[in-house]
Amino acid sequence: MNGTRTRRSYQAAAAAGAGFALLLAGCSGGDNGGGGGSTGSATSDCADYSQYGDLSGKTISIYAGIVTPEDQPYIDSFKGFEQCTGAKVDYQADKQFEQQILVRAQAGNPPDIAIVPQPGLLAQLVATGTVVAAPKGVADNVDEFWDPAWKDYGSIDGTFYAAPSGASVKSLVWYSPKQFKDNGWEIPKTLDELKKLSDTIAGTGIKPWCAGIASGEATGWPITDWMEDMMLRVAGPESFDKWVSHEEAFNSADPTKALDAVGDYLKNDKYVNGGFGDVTSIASTAFQDGGLPILDGQCALHRQASFYAANWPEGTKVAEDGDVFAFYLPSEKADDHPVLGAGEFVTAFSDRPEVQALQEFWSTDTWANLKAKASSDETGGGWLTANKGLDKANLVNPIDILSADILQDPNAVFRFDGSDRMPAAANSAFWKEATAWITGQSTSQTLDKIEAAWPTS
Repeated sequence: MNGTRTRRSYQAAAAAGAGFALLLAGCSGGDNGGGGGSTGSATSDCADYSQYGDLSGKTISIYAGIVTPEDQPYIDSFKGFEQCTGAKVDYQADKQFEQQILVRAQAGNPPDIAIVPQPGLLAQLVATGTVVAAPKGVADNVDEFWDPAWKDYGSIDGTFYAAPSGASVKSLVWYSPKQFKDNGWEIPKTLDELKKLSDTIAGTGIKPWCAGIASGEATGWPITDWMEDMMLRVAGPESFDKWVSHEEAFNSADPTKALDAVGDYLKNDKYVNGGFGDVTSIASTAFQDGGLPILDGQCALHRQASFYAANWPEGTKVAEDGDVFAFYLPSEKADDHPVLGAGEFVTAFSDRPEVQALQEFWSTDTWANLKAKASSDETGGGWLTANKGLDKANLVNPIDILSADILQDPNAVFRFDGSDRMPAAANSAFWKEATAWITGQSTSQTLDKIEAAWPTS
């Protein structure tokens, strides 16, 4: 599950957005225009936008589930494009986006562009016949600035439809730097070291891990992320891909090994659930609250994504020398760096020239750096992208910088959230049976039931 609406609440400061808007006055944009050579500067002139032509009087509608306050940095990031091309960008936010975008597409009333948080939803939209293929300029930018896997995630049946935009890193473990320093604990570099660290912490009388998976109708999704991370680590990216596409059955050997590896942590009475209760308390603990016992020392470790930065109480310092921070969830070998993550895709329903112009601008490193600057906020999460042209100097929040380091690591092997790419029936069963698993159901029963729920066609 991507979490653009239900799991992420980044704290984009309104003051930062207002200040950024002032920088754009007089048609200032990025130091570079449509692609190539980002410097991360926030000053430029309209020559950088000349390739998009005169779009005076044209309006481009954007529909998304990214609502206030997270929407303001998006709005600000388009100001240079608006001022220098004459076009108007009409950003519309809706908490019911994921349901309503399908309704609008099926009714023949889609927006010009939608920010789609999942490849699975993209596939559903393409099936309505209303999505148009991405223009060549967008494809060229994605080839230049993104790992090839991202282009595949925005493609359906060999046709490239949607360029990637924002991203999040899920392969993180949250911890207290002070607690680690006071106890002489080292950040683990392998899964074996992580297991030994967990045993060491348990030996002090502290439950090493805390977790929560309650999330309304989506209860169970944090376990799917745990399992996907373990699939990448104990089975490898190729097996992960076969599992997600159902070339490898849900109840086959590799998924069984992966879920059992999760159970070594989450179903271990010596390890969980610090601050909340026994293993079964994980099911009733809200995912937003899952890591909070780290702050008072009731647990030491919490596996959750970069967007969890927004769930710490106001005043919590998220930094390497702060109250909480995170480290990369290691793999079996120190040199292997599989990364589980998620992201958003810019999906168009119109091929009008002004729409294609905005799509192309949106896929550049220029836009990525403008958006990063507009989103930067030292007190909460900001915004991140896997665009290789991102200048990390434009990131302020330490967790965003850590996540960018992980994404830009030359050894990183990125995979998009697997459950978000599975059929809806399988994904729903995954959440439901994962919840039953944490409350006592066996691994074999759990995976058999999910396999049975996979659509036959």
